[in-house]
Amino acid sequence: MTAIPLRPPRRLVDLTLDGEPVRAPEDSTLLDACRAAGKDIPTLCQGDTLTPKNACRVCVVEVAGARTLAPACSRRVEQGMEVRTDTERARHSRKVVLELLASSTDLSTTPRAAEWIEEYGAEPDRFGADAARVDEEPKVDNDLYVRDYDKCILCYKCVDACGDQWQNTFAIAVAGRGSDARISTEHDAPLTDSACVYCGNCIEVCPTGALSFKTEFDMRAAGAWDESAQTETTTVCAYCGVGCNLTLHVQDNEIVKVTSPHDNPVTHGNLCIKGRFGYQHVQNHAQNRD
Repeated sequence: MTAIPLRPPRRLVDLTLDGEPVRAPEDSTLLDACRAAGKDIPTLCQGDTLTPKNACRVCVVEVAGARTLAPACSRRVEQGMEVRTDTERARHSRKVVLELLASSTDLSTTPRAAEWIEEYGAEPDRFGADAARVDEEPKVDNDLYVRDYDKCILCYKCVDACGDQWQNTFAIAVAGRGSDARISTEHDAPLTDSACVYCGNCIEVCPTGALSFKTEFDMRAAGAWDESAQTETTTVCAYCGVGCNLTLHVQDNEIVKVTSPHDNPVTHGNLCIKGRFGYQHVQNHAQNRD
C-alpha cells in the first residue's frame, strides 16, 4: 500500500476586516476571507474552479496603504493587512461598474444583479437612450446550447474553461478590440464548423446566462422556465467508468439541464458531451414505460 505524503500545515495570517480581527490561510484571497467571515461581497467574473481574471471589478475592496482599490477575488491575504469592504469609495466603484454593465448588456438572467443594482443605488438609465448596447441576436446554430452575447460581460470565464485551464480545445477566444471586443469562434464561424466538442463546460462557468442549454433558452422564451419548481438530484454518469457526478435539474418530471458539483474531486464541475447533454435516453425510457 502506497503511503500518501502529508502536506505541510497551511500557515495562518492575521488581518482585520472592517475593524474585526480575522485569521485566514496565507494562500487564500481576500474574497475567501470575507466569505469565511460572513461578509457578502458581490462578484461576477470569479469562479471557484478557475484562476481569477480581475475582469468585472465588482468585488473591489479598500486596503489600508494601497493607492487603488483591490480586487478581492485575486488579492492574497497578508499579515497585518487592514481591509474595509463597505467604504464609500468601494461602494461608489461597484455602483459605477454595475451601471456600465447594465447599460450595455442584458443582466436579466444574471443571478443577484438586480439585487446588487438596488443595494448600491446604481442607475443604468442615467447614460440615456443613446448608450451603446450590444444588441446582438442569440446565436442558435446547434441543438445543444445557445450563445446570447447580448448578455455577455466579457468575463473570459468561458475562454479559460475552453482553453488551457480545463478543456484545452481552444474553440473560442476574444476577438476585436475595445468596444468591438467579443467572444468568438475562429473567423467567426458557426459553432458547428469550429473546434467545439460540445462539452458545455463554458455554460457551467458563465455567470450571466449568455451561454445556456437550448432547453432552458426555449423554455425561457415560452415563459415556462421556473427554477423554483425544479428539483436537483446528484447521481453518477452511466456512460463510462470515470465516475463523474451529475446534478440533474428536473422540472415537470423532465430533465431540463445537467450540471456537475464543483467540489467533486473527479469532475470539478466539468463534463463531456455525453454527461452534460446525453440525458434524453432517460426521458425516452420513462415515457416508453408510462
